[in-house]
Amino acid sequence: MGKIIAIANQKGGVGKTTTSINLAASLGVLEKKVLLIDADPQANATSGLGINVETVELGTYQLLEHSNTAREAIIPTDTPNLDVIPSHIDLVAIEIELVDKDNREYMLKNALADIKDDYDYILIDCAPSLGLLTLNALTAADAVIIPIQCEYFALEGLGKLLNTIKSVQKIHNPALDIEGLLLTMYDSRLRLSNQVVEEVQKHFNNMVFQTIIQRNVRLSEAPSYGENIIKYDASSKGATNYLSLAKEIINKNA
Repeated sequence: MGKIIAIANQKGGVGKTTTSINLAASLGVLEKKVLLIDADPQANATSGLGINVETVELGTYQLLEHSNTAREAIIPTDTPNLDVIPSHIDLVAIEIELVDKDNREYMLKNALADIKDDYDYILIDCAPSLGLLTLNALTAADAVIIPIQCEYFALEGLGKLLNTIKSVQKIHNPALDIEGLLLTMYDSRLRLSNQVVEEVQKHFNNMVFQTIIQRNVRLSEAPSYGENIIKYDASSKGATNYLSLAKEIINKNA
């Protein structure tokens, strides 16, 4: 049975999409069957995997509307074992459209019920907000990964996200677990980066992944070529980091 993991943080620019794309690719390379769902209207995970967003006809929007099945929206990628359900700018409208629907928080969960067993991991790249889209992702998920950038305002907003997760656990999804906090954009030369790592590890100790994602030029270049880091530069630090994270997750769930 597949495990659904949401990758969420309402702050933008913390490495959510980078993590979604590259963790999905790394799990695929390690011979796990993976589906990545782009639940962000900016559709960066879609374009980052080399899919032309303009040509997307079926995706997360249709899934949440229940106008199409998840199977119909799946697109295979050229990365081993990795499929994607793409996003499109239309997704912006979904929050308004779902607002008066019954069980609106469960739309994604219900849409994924059919395909959950087809994959080892289903990753959801969440929008940088705590709106209905992210709520749907957290309600559908078994666990959540929270990327935290090693910068000054790292812990700002984390309390708010943890409170949202608590209320989702209480009301919609009692089984929701925190898979881990992932430190991203780490630069060992900066004192601040090291302070943030210490601070996060001190506050959350066992909840923090051992793998830390380092700042890496190749990592930021890859999406502009529509490639994940494994395909773009398998020998880069970024590729090593994400493969290490994938192994950590596989071991944790073994």
